[in-house]
Amino acid sequence: MVPERVSLITIGAKNLPALRSFYQKLGWSELEISSDHYCVFTTAGVLLSLFPLEELIKDSGLESVETTSGFKGITFAINVDQPQQVDLVTDEVRAAGGKIIREASDAFWGGRTSYFLDPEGNAWEVAWNSTAEFDARGAMIRF
Repeated sequence: MVPERVSLITIGAKNLPALRSFYQKLGWSELEISSDHYCVFTTAGVLLSLFPLEELIKDSGLESVETTSGFKGITFAINVDQPQQVDLVTDEVRAAGGKIIREASDAFWGGRTSYFLDPEGNAWEVAWNSTAEFDARGAMIRF
């Protein structure tokens, strides 16, 4: 049986120092395993790692990846506890250099949401959902 968990998400970085700097500006903490060639940030649920794109291609056994700046069909999400936190987080992301692609607004499904791109075009949603529940570490346990 395959365990029902996501433990680590790795983003293939085109410019590791610049992308690392962005996440540091968000105030995210790195694990000691981080080095000049790889970094790992702690989050409430999974670890987020940044690894040079060309090295990730080699490690995965792929020959290449699509590197256009268009939407990759994947989003990451930061879910918050209160609706006003969507606005606050969006402002902090903007100050750290993130590109806001959808300003904070009420969502058709009853929550509040915004979207941003990190410096390499990875799409993130900031969302509040009234039914979301989090454990003591802040990991989402109910959506």
